[in-house]
Amino acid sequence: MKILVSDKLSDQGVKILKDGGFEVDVKTGLSPEELKGIIGQYDGLVVRSATKATADIISAANNLKVIGRAGAGVDNIDSEAASKRGIVVMNTPGGNTVTTAEHAIAMMMALTRHIPQADASMKKEKWDKKSFSGREVYNKTIGVIGLGKVGSVVASLAQGLKMNVIAYDPFISKEVAEQRGIELAELDEIYKRADYITVHTPGSKETKGLIGKAAFDKMKKGVMVINCARGGIVEEQALIEALDSGKVAGAAIDVFVKEPPEDWTVIKHPKIICTPHLGASTEEAQENVALAIADQIVDYLKNGVIRNAVNTPSVGPEMLPKVKPYIELAEKMGTFVGQVITGRIEKITINYSGSVAELDTKPVTVALLKGFFSAIVSEVNYVNAPVIAKERGIAVVESHSTKEDIFTNKISVTVQLDSGSRYLAGSVFKANDLRFVEIDNYSIEVIPEGNMLVIYNKDLPGTVGNIGATLGKEKINIARLFLGRDKEQGTAIIIINVDSDVANGVIEKLRQVPNTITVTKVVI
Repeated sequence: MKILVSDKLSDQGVKILKDGGFEVDVKTGLSPEELKGIIGQYDGLVVRSATKATADIISAANNLKVIGRAGAGVDNIDSEAASKRGIVVMNTPGGNTVTTAEHAIAMMMALTRHIPQADASMKKEKWDKKSFSGREVYNKTIGVIGLGKVGSVVASLAQGLKMNVIAYDPFISKEVAEQRGIELAELDEIYKRADYITVHTPGSKETKGLIGKAAFDKMKKGVMVINCARGGIVEEQALIEALDSGKVAGAAIDVFVKEPPEDWTVIKHPKIICTPHLGASTEEAQENVALAIADQIVDYLKNGVIRNAVNTPSVGPEMLPKVKPYIELAEKMGTFVGQVITGRIEKITINYSGSVAELDTKPVTVALLKGFFSAIVSEVNYVNAPVIAKERGIAVVESHSTKEDIFTNKISVTVQLDSGSRYLAGSVFKANDLRFVEIDNYSIEVIPEGNMLVIYNKDLPGTVGNIGATLGKEKINIARLFLGRDKEQGTAIIIINVDSDVANGVIEKLRQVPNTITVTKVVI
């Protein structure tokens, strides 16, 4: 079998592949056309961030069995296209955790003490102490948004600097946070109190623009912002406006929406210091991820062992056709629930009833947890999702009943929160027909896909029409609309599939529609 290494990989990583008995070609700097022209020869592809494994390239990969990403982020790989062709996509979560966290702290210190600007001034043979007076981080409050692997290390390093650490992460229990000496807080509280705000969430539709104008308006004057996570989480134009107004004293940015950038306005701003996505760029980190991905690919191609797959759980080939629809349904359910809940999570209970209860449901549970954590946790996959739940102090309970109710098969999940509980049930009608059938106390049949709006409202005449009219004015097309009612409570739920993303401004307009209770955007 042949393996193509299309991005720079350490010599030791290449050696592991060759020692595994594979023919290895190292061809870096290929154009998309060149890669597409040769990819059909290979059984395995190893990439870092430069190679873009698009659907077009994957369509020509007739023999490809695995794509390995030497790193955590898989934004450059079309995992959906790979899944359709049965190609396993693997990454190496954790290999660059420490180095990325250290870079965030280094950026914070350089920003605080104006080190890049002072260095540039010195190189011009200037001795200008007055222009670069900084401040101490000692006893300052740092707000960490996202307490995953990287965020947790950042919090620990900040504690070593004697900073007060507050953090936002709804997927971690108070007990676990207290054990780490971290105070949990809501986003608005972080904006209000933090002297520094550092972002460590995944880059997704849910987190795009998380730090925008509304967030900056709530921040204390003189705050400093650090983004070493993913480009787009901090809105660039809103950041510029906040810097110009004096609300934000400075920003340190390592990641950008387009890399390399097409618009250099943000980078050239005098109050911003930048690096060209260097978070994982240390010799130790690159060696770690190279060795890890090489080992994983050898183990898979020789022994069929799947580790750190982002697009498939470990299921035997004889069982996959039976279990796959339930895996897909469960992941969609987890993704949905993870985006609609508010509050601190204490326990997740998953019940399997009917025909699904007779199967091995372990990979189904893992898929649900992966979907659940994917909205907020970086580096989640089918392997580490249960570990993430354990690390965050979230109990996961399974129950089974072969007895059928209305549906021949049903998966239900109850999420116990400090503020109450949320419930969702789903069923596989047939292989490609997956439905949500109950949401909280509402019976409803929903096709879970794409951009969705989840609206709770008073069950009064005109509400649905007013919501539809609001969307129409914003040029947002309704693909499907599903309704559920609770006559005793006088409330209803509306689930709307729309053809395009719904901007935050439109969400606010929908919340102003008479009789509307809550509006939440969900992307599946």
